[in-house]
Amino acid sequence: MAAGELTRRWGVAAVGVPAVVGVLWVGGWILAGVVAVVAGLAARECYRLAEHTGARPFHALGVAATGAMVLAAGVAPQGAAFAPLALLVMAALTLAALLGAAFVRGPENGPIAATAITVFGALYAGLSLATVPLLHALPAREGWGGETPSPWAAVAIVALPLTATWIGDAAAFFAGKAWGKRRLAPSISPKKSWAGAVAGVTGAAAGAAAWYLVTDDLLPAGPFRGIVEVALVGGVLGVAAILGDLVESALKRDAGVKDSGTLLPGHGGVLDRIDALTFSLPVSYAVLAFMGTVR
Repeated sequence: MAAGELTRRWGVAAVGVPAVVGVLWVGGWILAGVVAVVAGLAARECYRLAEHTGARPFHALGVAATGAMVLAAGVAPQGAAFAPLALLVMAALTLAALLGAAFVRGPENGPIAATAITVFGALYAGLSLATVPLLHALPAREGWGGETPSPWAAVAIVALPLTATWIGDAAAFFAGKAWGKRRLAPSISPKKSWAGAVAGVTGAAAGAAAWYLVTDDLLPAGPFRGIVEVALVGGVLGVAAILGDLVESALKRDAGVKDSGTLLPGHGGVLDRIDALTFSLPVSYAVLAFMGTVR
């Protein structure tokens, strides 16, 4: 990686990380609104990738439904309450896309592909990022922050998948550069190696362990029983992150492009930055929600 590109990446991180922490600390509608915008941008990039293959998804419908999905999680930040709203959003999107494809564009303009990709983009970007408000609400709902929970408890719980994913990604990058010879999935992402994947999972586990040591006081009644359990969860998140990364790489390879967009200097598009999170965020919510239920 060129020095200039690395400098741009660090510049974006220097601005982005404090901004993410600040939005998580404020929470509420500001969090839901910001995440909805990010999800909408990611969905838009997904639709642009699809256009490289000849498909014509309904951008406005898909982006609106994507944002609505995240806002629904902000309105009802519990899985049982969120599910009917999410189903309603997706049902409305599907019907609207079908009607538009059939009666506005006509059967000669690929109605099946247009409808399918429009729905897929909203699910891919919207459903995955809707788990951010759901995660954010877990400490208060489950009592993990103690009798008088600090706003930092909510920040901490969302920081778990973020920390595991980002540290795992960094470990995979440097290990892959140093020792990566055997390719992990050459037909999808030629640069990814087994050495990088192992380092990524190990780094994610170490990141989760470090997260536990830093946040233990913020979550005195938290879901974990020790650092080993947290590290195991971190390893699972590391695997999920790698799968998310490979899925986005497959979409870009199908579209024949290097990056999903150019919004972030040195980072590509929004999807290029959240590709791993599209898997690790939902997996983290599923694991944590399950642990809150059984304990």
